[in-house]
Amino acid sequence: MWEEGRARVFWREGGRKRSKRLRADEDPQRFLARRVGGAPELGAAAPAGGPTLGELAVDWLARRRRTHRDARNDANRWKNHLEPRLGRLRPAEVDQGELRRLVENRLEHVSTTTVRLVLRLLSTFFSDLVDDGHAPVNPVKLLSRKLRRMVRPAHDPRTTPFLESLGDIRRVFLALPAGPIRLAFAIGALAGLRPGEVLALRWEHVDLDAGRIHVRERVKEGKLGPLKDDESRMVPIQAALAPALREAKLAAAGPLVIPPLRRHGRFLKPQTLWKALRAVRAAASPPLPAVTWYQATRHTYASQFVLGGGSLEALREHLGHSTVLVTERYAHLRPDLFKGERDRLKVDLSTPAGAVVKLRPSPGTDGTETAPAKRAHSQKGQ
Repeated sequence: MWEEGRARVFWREGGRKRSKRLRADEDPQRFLARRVGGAPELGAAAPAGGPTLGELAVDWLARRRRTHRDARNDANRWKNHLEPRLGRLRPAEVDQGELRRLVENRLEHVSTTTVRLVLRLLSTFFSDLVDDGHAPVNPVKLLSRKLRRMVRPAHDPRTTPFLESLGDIRRVFLALPAGPIRLAFAIGALAGLRPGEVLALRWEHVDLDAGRIHVRERVKEGKLGPLKDDESRMVPIQAALAPALREAKLAAAGPLVIPPLRRHGRFLKPQTLWKALRAVRAAASPPLPAVTWYQATRHTYASQFVLGGGSLEALREHLGHSTVLVTERYAHLRPDLFKGERDRLKVDLSTPAGAVVKLRPSPGTDGTETAPAKRAHSQKGQ
């Protein structure tokens, strides 16, 4: 759209329609290319021919395996969710209609979390295709607000269950099999380590004299690798955890704090932990909360830390979160969160109590008919 030699461009970004009036020397095509990665409304489209998304994904996933730790899961998401519906299409053929059909189809079979991960992978794929000149625009960045609402997270982290009673933590600890499984639960529930970090923990990283654990690596898919955030951290050893660690160290026969149960195994399998907790929950009386291993350990530690008066900044350091915003999901557990805030509006909305008024007795209460009643009976008889 042109106005007095100046162009006004329109595009969609983040589900919203946007517009901008450009300077006379600005090119609309270049502006949209910088803003959203292309300008399909103004005719900048990829050629009709060329390789399909399935063909382009082969080399892209191969390169991704060399640079990304989660490349194996990315390949599975492409194979299970994207390849069957988009693999035959060329980049320029993927529009909002195709994405809507993809989202609606996947929501019938998987959770919104999985769909969000699939869309994130597709967006990364298209961003690289735009950089390589195979696609005119990244269509995932132009998703409508309606589609974004469809894949909104359904889980509220504030409702995540955890072991709310310290007595329940003791019950689970004593009910688990003695040895590595019981110690793994204690480290997770009393130090807040992720399950993979617990399985990778070595005795050389546990300083009982200084009372701290140096978290440096984790186990994922049976392999030792870097932490999720690539940064090591120090975690204090709680007084309740220290005796269990000292006892385990005296009986240790190897470098791992949580040794594998099998003689030739390298690490204890996470599935072993999950099965042990499920067995404990099934036999518990009174019943335990319906928690997973992650909720019974890491989430329980964070929640109990906040309930005990610990600061969110200190908790962020213990959990290894990138920002305190991630840790704030536990802030609702503070017992003093609404202290002093419940009596701000002092308004009495109770129903007023009415006074009891004694009414004068009506004529005829002694059993005699009133004059109107007599007239009614006489008229009825006529």
